[in-house]
Amino acid sequence: MPATPSGNEGLIGPFRPPTPLVIGLVGGIAAGKTKVASLFGGRRIRHVDADFHARAASEDPEVVQEVAKQIGDRFVRDGQLDRQALGDHVFRDPAAKAKLEGIVHPRVRARILSELEQAKHNDVSVLLDVPLLFEAGLFELCDTIVFVHASDAVRQARAKSRGWADDELARREANQLPLAEKRDRSQHVVDNDGDLKFTAHAVDEVLAKLEKNA
Repeated sequence: MPATPSGNEGLIGPFRPPTPLVIGLVGGIAAGKTKVASLFGGRRIRHVDADFHARAASEDPEVVQEVAKQIGDRFVRDGQLDRQALGDHVFRDPAAKAKLEGIVHPRVRARILSELEQAKHNDVSVLLDVPLLFEAGLFELCDTIVFVHASDAVRQARAKSRGWADDELARREANQLPLAEKRDRSQHVVDNDGDLKFTAHAVDEVLAKLEKNA
């Protein structure tokens, strides 16, 4: 779904390369990818958000039933998944994590591919925001990939503001590709250590390059 416009669209016009692009977005946990995605959205780029599709898929009654059957009915309350309890459990139990991914990921992938096809039909550029973009093989659908950088200290502070324990960020990140590898496999970097104006400028620079080189 499109991210909320940032407000900078009145200052710089929509992103309009000669041919619509699919831009992958990756970065560390708590790097501020949501803020960066909103800046891309402000340039009229469609935000295809894997987390949105994962939440929608988790509300599918078939998914709820499969989770109860394969992982445990204690993670279902009033016919809905207890996402917090389930998330805490699977991050500590690799077998449960694999089962959950087997249930949810195919549905999320199908929803993402459908939205990409719709954007292609409408000649709209897309920001493909998938935490496991490389791991899931969806990077192959991208024309270019942007890495969102934030220092470890900044990310740790943001994680703490979410109420996470001191070791939570590192524990979650251990389930993803190393940051250095993500960065090496990306073509552009947006530094998100500063304020919104600083980050917006970095996004605009990336988009200017893409428009010029498309």
